[in-house]
Amino acid sequence: MTIPRLTDEQRAAALAELTGWELREDGLAIVRKLKFADFAEAFGFMTRVAIEAEKADHHPEWFNVYNRVEITLTTHDADGLSQRDVKLARLIDGFV
Repeated sequence: MTIPRLTDEQRAAALAELTGWELREDGLAIVRKLKFADFAEAFGFMTRVAIEAEKADHHPEWFNVYNRVEITLTTHDADGLSQRDVKLARLIDGFV
């Protein structure tokens, strides 16, 4: 199944409505850096996202050290950003 990549206009509109997300330098992904009170809070957040990401069959790339979580969203099948990334970013925003 081919997943369409967002156009430049769609990408700009999505970024304008998302909180705290930035376009990665290559333009193929969005990134958000979060800081929590402690490791347990960061891990709890990651667990909530993981459960929903699994249901959506769309998984973030992420990095965690203690209370910091860095999330990268891209759609490999689209070779860049797709609506799947925007949908998951909105869900993540709801957990913050």
